Amino acid sequence: MKIIRYQTNNELEYGILKDDIIHELQGDIFGDFSLGKKVKSLSEIEVRAPIDPPNIIAIGLNYRKHAAESASEIPDKPVIFLKATNSVIGRDSNIILPKNAPDEVDYEAELAFIIAEDCKDIEIEKAKDYILGYCCANDISARDCQKRIDKQWARAKSFDTFCPIGPWIETELKPNNLKIRSILNGKVMQDSNTADMIFSVEEILSYLSKNMTLKAGTVVLTGTPEGVGFARKEPVFLREGDEIVIEIEGIGALKNKVSKEK
Repeated sequence: MKIIRYQTNNELEYGILKDDIIHELQGDIFGDFSLGKKVKSLSEIEVRAPIDPPNIIAIGLNYRKHAAESASEIPDKPVIFLKATNSVIGRDSNIILPKNAPDEVDYEAELAFIIAEDCKDIEIEKAKDYILGYCCANDISARDCQKRIDKQWARAKSFDTFCPIGPWIETELKPNNLKIRSILNGKVMQDSNTADMIFSVEEILSYLSKNMTLKAGTVVLTGTPEGVGFARKEPVFLREGDEIVIEIEGIGALKNKVSKEK
């Protein structure tokens, strides 16, 4: 089932997408819900970010080949960082290169999952019971801030528009063996599989929950595979006019264009 959030009559609505038709979502996405009557076709609505999260928690260095291209050791525990919630945008919204750091803005294709209910101290075998569903994500990063100027990740990861997620939440997915790609201006930049993750989705949720309460609606980014811009022999960074697409098997495509802050 695909949960979609869209704009209609100046209000944001949740719906269920089936065969390019939006249906009413009857009930509560954090409780019981079901498929209602047809509302509109997908082409008639403006798709928004599928969730307005209370937190965004991300995992660094979670693909073996990405750790290698970053000249980093394989971590023995998940590497946790946070992104500010102001960074969230949805499909077809622009990634904006910030005035303060426009030159080394990088893309990162990621599988994200959404927490279904408040949870704490969850064992690995129970983790999937606390996942609402999955979406594509792009962990946009200002590498100059991250690596040279600030030498930490908070600002680099949290500029406005630096967390595209979507295009919807897929509730029926087996997450640990999925093709994942990023495509920049039609050229494939990252082409991997979630099977290369060091820590599985279930391991990540369990580990996080043993360190902090995970609130319903929290978005968790699970790391990016090899092929990011900064690690290339000739670095590739996002520029005004670019189009970046994140594709994940079983979910779909998250497409965003790039513009400059005015």
